Amino acid sequence: MKQQNGLRVLGVVGARSGSKGIPDKNIKPLAGKPLMAWIIEAAKKSIHAPRVVLSTDSQAYADIGKQYGTEVPFLRPKELAGDNIPDFDFLYHAATWLKEHEGWQADIILRLPPTTPLCTPEHIDACIKLLLDDPRADSSRTVTKANKHPYKLWRLNGNYIEPFFLEEYTGLKDAHNLPRQSFPEAYAHVDVIALRWKTLVENKEMAGKYVRYHLIPKEEAIDIDTEIDFLTAEELLKRKKEG
Repeated sequence: MKQQNGLRVLGVVGARSGSKGIPDKNIKPLAGKPLMAWIIEAAKKSIHAPRVVLSTDSQAYADIGKQYGTEVPFLRPKELAGDNIPDFDFLYHAATWLKEHEGWQADIILRLPPTTPLCTPEHIDACIKLLLDDPRADSSRTVTKANKHPYKLWRLNGNYIEPFFLEEYTGLKDAHNLPRQSFPEAYAHVDVIALRWKTLVENKEMAGKYVRYHLIPKEEAIDIDTEIDFLTAEELLKRKKEG
């Protein structure tokens, strides 16, 4: 498959059918399209012309994905379709399946979650460029400023709660009571992860030691998990369309 400057980029959209919080979340309509269509269309507009593959265990999802331009060369094995399967497993499966069955080896593999409809082609291109410009980088990812600093989080301990990060870790007494300006800035990963073949397949890692980042604004950083997230995304997409 011919790609820009001979660079082989594989974009993997992981969309299993067993969502429990919102049934069939990945194909639930959002602003006139199935949810997963948004990330597929963003990837198809990347200047690096990635080969976009849908990793799913559902033939119905596969048929929908094909309507929006994805390849579905396989259905995901049942053992990779459970609730607790990490992203690494299906990304590794997709990358190595194409190598073993088609002799096609990606230089860069993209994790493209279907739950991030505000992801843009620019997010994808930026993550790829970071790897092209920095030979030492093992991977890159989009991040945004965290909504809540981890030092202010709590966890349950029987009938009580305790700081998620204890003083022994933070070096701060009652960190939960301090202004966030007292802490180093915290960032949350949002949508795209770009990995070198060596990082994912040879080293079997999802990040590596040297991780570059692309900072994106909050309004492009939604990750859909609840019905409220759907409503928020719908409004953001509407505003984006209206300019």
